[in-house]
Amino acid sequence: MFETLKDQPEDKIMALMALFAQDQRDKKIDLGVGVYKNDQGITPIMKAVSRAISFLNMKQKSKSYVGLLGNMSFIDQIIRLVLEDAVPRDRIVGGQAPGGTGALHQLLLLIRSVKLKPRVWISSPSWPNHEAILDHLGIRCLKYSYFDTETCEVDFEHMMSDLVSVKSGDVILLHGCCHNPTGANLSYENWVDLTKFCLQKNVLPLVDLAYQGFGDGIEEDVAGLRHMATNLPEICVAVSGSKNFGLYRERVGAAIAVVSDKKGHKIVEDNLKSFNRLTFSFPPDFGASVVDLVLSECDTDDTPLVKLWRTELTEMRSRMLDLRLSLADSLRRSTNSSRFDFVSKHRGMFSLLGLSPDEVLRLRKEHGIYMVGDSRINLAGLNNTQLDDFSMAIAAVI
Repeated sequence: MFETLKDQPEDKIMALMALFAQDQRDKKIDLGVGVYKNDQGITPIMKAVSRAISFLNMKQKSKSYVGLLGNMSFIDQIIRLVLEDAVPRDRIVGGQAPGGTGALHQLLLLIRSVKLKPRVWISSPSWPNHEAILDHLGIRCLKYSYFDTETCEVDFEHMMSDLVSVKSGDVILLHGCCHNPTGANLSYENWVDLTKFCLQKNVLPLVDLAYQGFGDGIEEDVAGLRHMATNLPEICVAVSGSKNFGLYRERVGAAIAVVSDKKGHKIVEDNLKSFNRLTFSFPPDFGASVVDLVLSECDTDDTPLVKLWRTELTEMRSRMLDLRLSLADSLRRSTNSSRFDFVSKHRGMFSLLGLSPDEVLRLRKEHGIYMVGDSRINLAGLNNTQLDDFSMAIAAVI
């Protein structure tokens, strides 16, 4: 039977990881995998998370199933973190999912059930899994321009000219902040304009919020999203807690849908329950319970965990911002040009450097520097001791 299966394309990042592991050079640098790393190259367990885990292990009395929508206290905390008071709570439906990817998958199942032949518009470029999931679910994927390869900034004018072709009932997938792979973010004014556009065109925004707190701040990173949620009758948000809580292995995610009325609330909630049941039965609880403890201001060791978490997240964000400034400065010196100054303006873990595939290949072969073929780098994979070597390698291949 299985001989009829089709070969599947190799995941480029997983392939890159394997090549990096085989490289015996001492000074090799991994900038491909999209996880936060500290100066020691480790993805740390946050102190607030560690304390919550200890507290949970002591106090949790059962490992029985939670409900089909998961830990509802966790969902309430995530809704508050993302939307605050932008939308009345009785207009919001939320359900747990395995990571932000799982949340995105469940929301796309919801969208596919609403419309016979849905069309989802994604940015070009976008996270590769966006298009892959849409293709897997049989949902038509269309693309809008997003990134100006000359300025390495958002080309909003070109983006909106492409979206003129959007039809009523279409879905526009937006990155909430820290755009992956480019690092170039929409401005608040762009979000305001997009809100008006969605209202006029009867378009549903689907926001992939994977990096809240990694850009300019916890509240700042969702200011545009909150404006959109306040001013539109419906919006969907796929939230990841894997990055900003460092819980990559626990796969912490939430699918959020803002609906226009109570009737819509009930039917969306019932459908999300059904999709969860059919996809993975019950969502994993441990990571969600940890996040719930942190955000609920649980007090262990006389320090509210949410305060400790915010402090740690600020330190992570500040480190990435400092790295951006230092890297831009180092590249300016090494290349004797301002070509890479945009790095300091990007936000989050990623930047798209605008190198050719041949230049990326040379960096790997000649210098042991690993990045995705489109020249996306994970800034958090660097530390200050590597910046000049990295910059000189860039200068050598361009």
